[in-house]
Amino acid sequence: MVNSEITVGLLLGGASAERAVSKHSAEGVLKALNTLGYKVKLIDPAYGNNQPMNESEYFAECDCFPISSSNYVDIINSNYLDDVDIIFNALHGTWGEDGKVQALLEFKNIPYTGSGILASAASMDKHITKSIIKHSGVNTPDWILVKKNTFRFDEVKSIIDEKYSFPLVVKPNDQGSAIGLSICNTPLELEKGISFAFQFSQNVLVEQYIGGFEVTVGIIDNHVLPIIEIKPKHSFYDYECKYTSGMSEYEVPAKFPKKVCELLQSQALLAYNSVGCQNYGRIDFRMDKEYNPFCLEINTLPGLTSTSLLPKAAKADGISFEELIDKIIKNSFVYL
Repeated sequence: MVNSEITVGLLLGGASAERAVSKHSAEGVLKALNTLGYKVKLIDPAYGNNQPMNESEYFAECDCFPISSSNYVDIINSNYLDDVDIIFNALHGTWGEDGKVQALLEFKNIPYTGSGILASAASMDKHITKSIIKHSGVNTPDWILVKKNTFRFDEVKSIIDEKYSFPLVVKPNDQGSAIGLSICNTPLELEKGISFAFQFSQNVLVEQYIGGFEVTVGIIDNHVLPIIEIKPKHSFYDYECKYTSGMSEYEVPAKFPKKVCELLQSQALLAYNSVGCQNYGRIDFRMDKEYNPFCLEINTLPGLTSTSLLPKAAKADGISFEELIDKIIKNSFVYL
């Protein structure tokens, strides 16, 4: 089947804290899909049956209609997707990467890009991800899970005093884009960091901070891409550094010793496969000054904006942005 015979439903926006990031990803994907000759149908599931009439309204900063995760069911159960051959999932965060929308699409028997239900759900939950990959032999920073409904700071501090040392990383267990993340150097900062992270999730990860290098490894259909070293202008790779042009520098391919790169790539592929990911993804690491890698998380729907990391890694491997998007779609049909 040629591209012009395929209608791609581009899923964007959504109801998560990463709604704006999703729209930015979708802008690049839409341009690539048009260049590649696909028919495209835009779908913002957070609007439900109230889909905008004009393309520009999908990307507007102000919402056209009230948004809600409950609207996903309405639009996916409607006839709106009847002419769609495959969904390109450009959503990020909850109700996009966590297996929920994947389940709805499978109930409708609609193919989609990215990983399946189980891998998506496991990868979105950082505690589960780290548990699985550690069992599979992937190194990851030590951590504890703090639950909001049973949280007592004195109990957390007691565990920290016994097993950990500052600085510590505090982040929501099921968010991306560094949303709700803090680097804590004192008990007071730790308490504030946990309270801040609870604004975004019912469960919070307290993780040992790894000083050294920030690196990431992209994967397309089990092909491991060149490693990227990230050099943020801030003390860590926060939301602004991720999505503001000029706020980070990127070394791709990273200039680490060959054996270090091979270890990083093998650890990335092991983490990816141990959780059951497919199609494409990106694995984030910290690496200490002795070049020991520590896997932080798995991104099953990594960003596809102009500053995003997966397209940078693909370009270093000789894959243009349009070719990357085409590969993602073509590979998705293989998993049917």
